[in-house]
Amino acid sequence: MNSTPPPLSYSILLQPSGLSFSMNKKQSILQAALLNQIRLPSSCRNGTCRTCMCKLVGGSVSYQIEWPGVTREEQLEGWILPCVAVAESDLVLEAADAVHLK
Repeated sequence: MNSTPPPLSYSILLQPSGLSFSMNKKQSILQAALLNQIRLPSSCRNGTCRTCMCKLVGGSVSYQIEWPGVTREEQLEGWILPCVAVAESDLVLEAADAVHLK
């Protein structure tokens, strides 16, 4: 049986900007973006205000909190909250307002 350890980091691609960055498994997507000089819309950073909400196009996430501020229906449509979401694989996100900080 092949027991390959999981990767220590994942790559994140933001559409339509084409910006990309890597993140480790202990960071939220928002934290990782900021560390890589990429700004995503945000406000509360605790999963309640929904300012950072964006669409998960590819990959999977888990949450750092038990009840993130997205409904079950929204989650089924692919909406996530990067402020409290952690990558479980490489991701493609639709985040129209993502910008590279200079």
